Amino acid sequence: MNEFVVNDLKINKNTVVDWYMFCREVCMIACVNESAKLGGEGAIVEIDESLFGKMKYGRGKSVKGSWVFGGIQRESRKSFFRVVANRTKKELLGVIREWILPGSTIISDCWRSYNCLSDEGYIHLRVNHSLTFKDPETGAHTNSIEGTWSAIKRGLKNHTAHVEGQFDSYLAEHMWRRSNEHKMIDANFEDYIKAIARVYPPHESDVEKE
Repeated sequence: MNEFVVNDLKINKNTVVDWYMFCREVCMIACVNESAKLGGEGAIVEIDESLFGKMKYGRGKSVKGSWVFGGIQRESRKSFFRVVANRTKKELLGVIREWILPGSTIISDCWRSYNCLSDEGYIHLRVNHSLTFKDPETGAHTNSIEGTWSAIKRGLKNHTAHVEGQFDSYLAEHMWRRSNEHKMIDANFEDYIKAIARVYPPHESDVEKE
C-alpha cells in the first residue's frame, strides 16, 4: 500500500509513513476516548485472546509475540482490541470492566481467567473448543471473534507493527474500519475529518481572537 501511494502521488516514502501513522493515531485516540462500552442487558459479547507475532520455539524459550485481548458485540459494529501483558485474571478482568457493561452476556472459551465473570455481574456462557465449536446445550460460540482474528492478522501480514511499537494503532485502525463497516464512502471520510478536528482542535488565528 505504501509503495502504491508513493508512486501514485510522487511523494517521499517517509512522508507516506508519517501520514499513515498520523491517521492511525487519530483512530487510536478516537476509539479509546469516544467509543461507548459494549453490551448491556440482552446484548451478547464474544471475548477471546490471540497471539500475534512470530511464534518461535526453542530450548528453554517461550513463545514470542504479543497477546491481544478482544471483544465483539453481536449484531452491532462495536468491538475492542487491546494488547495485554499476559492472560491472567487481573489483566483480562481489568479490560473487561473497562469495555463491557455489567448485565451483558459474555461468551468465552474455557480459559480459567474467565471463571470469575458470573461473580462480576455478567451472564457467562462457555464453549469448550477442545470438544466443539458450538456448545450443544446453550448454542454458545465465538465464531465472530475467531473470524476477526483471521481478518486482523491478514491485514498485519506485511507489517512489523508489534516490533516497531505501533501495534496498538493498527488494532485501533481495525476498530475504526469495523465501526464503519469497512466502507470507503464520503460519509465515513467526513466522519474521520471530524474526528481529526476533535483530536486536534484547530487553533484560532490572531485575527479571529481580535
